[in-house]
Amino acid sequence: MTFRINKATVGATVGTALEWYDFSLYATASAVVFPMVFFPSGDPFLATLASFAAFAVGFFARPVGGVIIGILGDRYGRRQMLFLTLVLMGISSALIGFIPDFTTIGIAAPVLLIVLRILQGVGAGGEYAGATLLAAEHSQASSRGLNAALPGAGNAAGALLATGVLTLLNTTLPEEDFLSWGWRVAFIASILVCVAGIVIRLRVPESPEFEGSKAKRDVPRVALSELFRSAGRKVPLAMLASIGPNVASYLPSVYALTYLSSVVGAPAWIGLTGIIIGNLLKLVTIPIAGWLSDRHGRRPVFLAGAIGAAVLIYPFFFLLNTGTPILIWIAFVLVFTLCNDAMLAAQSGFMSELFDVRYRYTGVTFSREITGALVGGTLPFVAAALTEAAGGAYWLVALYCLVLMALAAVGMFLLPETRALVAPRAAAQSGGTRDEVDQA
Repeated sequence: MTFRINKATVGATVGTALEWYDFSLYATASAVVFPMVFFPSGDPFLATLASFAAFAVGFFARPVGGVIIGILGDRYGRRQMLFLTLVLMGISSALIGFIPDFTTIGIAAPVLLIVLRILQGVGAGGEYAGATLLAAEHSQASSRGLNAALPGAGNAAGALLATGVLTLLNTTLPEEDFLSWGWRVAFIASILVCVAGIVIRLRVPESPEFEGSKAKRDVPRVALSELFRSAGRKVPLAMLASIGPNVASYLPSVYALTYLSSVVGAPAWIGLTGIIIGNLLKLVTIPIAGWLSDRHGRRPVFLAGAIGAAVLIYPFFFLLNTGTPILIWIAFVLVFTLCNDAMLAAQSGFMSELFDVRYRYTGVTFSREITGALVGGTLPFVAAALTEAAGGAYWLVALYCLVLMALAAVGMFLLPETRALVAPRAAAQSGGTRDEVDQA
């Protein structure tokens, strides 16, 4: 097995790891900290719903940030936008650590939290797409899937760092200290993470494909209109496919933490440990899945993950209900790692090939982030409500996720395989016509 990883991929991946520390930190804290600190209520269920609603706000800001940053990225370059996203996420995350709790300033506390979550979401909306495109556009056709997938491993590393820091604070401090100031340390540390990310990204050059398009004066003034004019029929199907990674990621990493504590009665460390194990394995499974997509195609790898997740949704909850740590961790690995990584890795290379370079950043952010808002952002909230409606049973949530995974599989099935189109597309961009590229 030969891995051809370019320097730009390394820089983009490390930068993404540092940046995703911020976004993942909020996701974990929304399950184990924020219901008690910012949304206190006599009813724990209502407090959890309020916390998950604030979590969803960041996802609804992501399409706005994604489309704006995508349009700017297609006009001015990928590299500049990645600096913007890094600063937005780093500053907003650090400021969350300074917000007084609800008992101190009342309703102003959750309001400030939501405002900063919106800024986080705006930055996150353009981050992952920019990183995957920068890596993909620096790579050869034969290794584009691997290189495009690696920033996903950066996401896992950032989430691993965030969960590890929060778990360390949660397990070493008395609960009162952790809820009053301990969790804040993890957020304030985002300042250091932001500085490190900026230093690393200064060493990453601009995308050669974008530079080539810019040199030929082939950069659209408004990439969004160009996207729908040339490739509009691909967008809704790409949005459907994007449902899969959202479900397989946020069901285990966010909602399962609440389910384990409120329904199963398991201590918080079990779920947090499951996320740590899952993210550790992602450092291996994501590159392998990207490599497999280079050898066998993007669609087969993605469909294997989507169908696998659909089949495993009910067993996932069954294993959670045992309350046994090892079985819970197996559940996390099956869905959160194996199934999700197959979809996420294949999707990264697929999206970088599905759209022409002139509107590629916009196409990827539009397709990913709107789905992320509608599905990923609302999933913990909807899942909590469905569990309550079912009297604590998981069958409604499992059915909901099964339907979503089926839609993702249908979306990918109806899209063309893109792996074989990379070389023709590159040739067309260096000397072919626009129509030849769009038909590819």
